[in-house]
Amino acid sequence: MAASSTNGQSLIELDSVTKVFVTDEVETHALSGIHLHIRRGEYVSIAGPSGCGKSTLLAILGLLDSPTGGNYTLNNHPVANLKMAERARIRNREIGFIFQAFNLIGDLNVYENVELPLTYRGMPGSERKKCVMEALEKVGMSHRLKHYPSQLSGGQQQRVAVARALAGSPSVLLADEPTGNLDSINGEAVMNLLKELHQNGATICMVTHDPRYASWADRTIHMFDGRIVEERAGAGSVQ
Repeated sequence: MAASSTNGQSLIELDSVTKVFVTDEVETHALSGIHLHIRRGEYVSIAGPSGCGKSTLLAILGLLDSPTGGNYTLNNHPVANLKMAERARIRNREIGFIFQAFNLIGDLNVYENVELPLTYRGMPGSERKKCVMEALEKVGMSHRLKHYPSQLSGGQQQRVAVARALAGSPSVLLADEPTGNLDSINGEAVMNLLKELHQNGATICMVTHDPRYASWADRTIHMFDGRIVEERAGAGSVQ
């Protein structure tokens, strides 16, 4: 991912975004009137109590779900109402996901796990190899490329998951509780890795329940009952 600075250019724009789930004639308003702009090169954390809409918001940002209403612009392209195939194509190229549960495939080794999303793109083998090795170098896992997930610690698995997210040079990294399954030492190591990636130009949007880690971002967005109730500058904004 090319290094860049936070330059004021919006990468993500949500305007009046709502999400309503209807089950058994009961309407649940998961998101209500969300306005959110994330600049290229910015590090944003989303915080709030369980059930406040954090994960729903991240799913919409990642094109895993569609808003019920409102507009979503990613990289200057409206994406709220795209068909499934086009959403998948953009997701594969523009968005890198880092999940709490790592989501590595047990039957594939480290190299193959990182390579897989690039294979879906139809990327030539030589180019895939270059991207995979560069990503594994960035996270300090190139010496483990033949190992399988079961042979790695939780912290190592999350590093591989970060490499997989990075390999395709996405416009934004979306991290969903990236330290949730890690002890404090490995959690701190992964957070330091994200901070380093951000300093090298990555745009990061992270959901976390941990206020210590939320404060590492440039800006923290606090949610409650499906709404953004507060925005606060974080430690990253003054580094």
